[in-house]
Amino acid sequence: MNNRRDFLKKSIILGAGLTVSPYELFALRMPVDRSIKLYNAHTGEHLKATYWSKDHFVIDELKKINHLLRDHRTGEVQNMDVKLLDLLYSIQLIRDTTKPIKVFSGYRSEKTNRKLREISEGVAKNSFHLKAQAIDINLPGTELKNLKKLATFLRRGGVGYYPRSGFMHIDTGPIRYWGG
Repeated sequence: MNNRRDFLKKSIILGAGLTVSPYELFALRMPVDRSIKLYNAHTGEHLKATYWSKDHFVIDELKKINHLLRDHRTGEVQNMDVKLLDLLYSIQLIRDTTKPIKVFSGYRSEKTNRKLREISEGVAKNSFHLKAQAIDINLPGTELKNLKKLATFLRRGGVGYYPRSGFMHIDTGPIRYWGG
């Protein structure tokens, strides 16, 4: 397994100068099974889920992930963008960690987003959280600035950096970067 990880890391680094994005190069070499470990900071729930096995998505595992990433304020569940799950998987694999990704916000309902906008100017009206295409995270054992560098390097969507709040936002929308 370490040889595969070393190969993947080197492929990503070498691929940085190619016309193929690092993520696309990485995706070509993804293992047969894709598992992610998550911890929901608001509900205390832990999950290890293999959402992709051999050549297909594992529906029951996706349902578990969607439940954990639900709007914890309303209980609403949405189907999370599988590209976002692949991004989380890539981050965990490259960081070579067994620690779960700590989740602060996954899917967000209109009602929750509206309430958060009332108390914070940093909440986007048309947030990708509303589309189940965004997640706010940190990874214990990894400095947030290094996590931001990795997400930026993978070029899979938006990356927001919030060091004072202790999390990073990633989404599968257009590539863009900001700090808060």
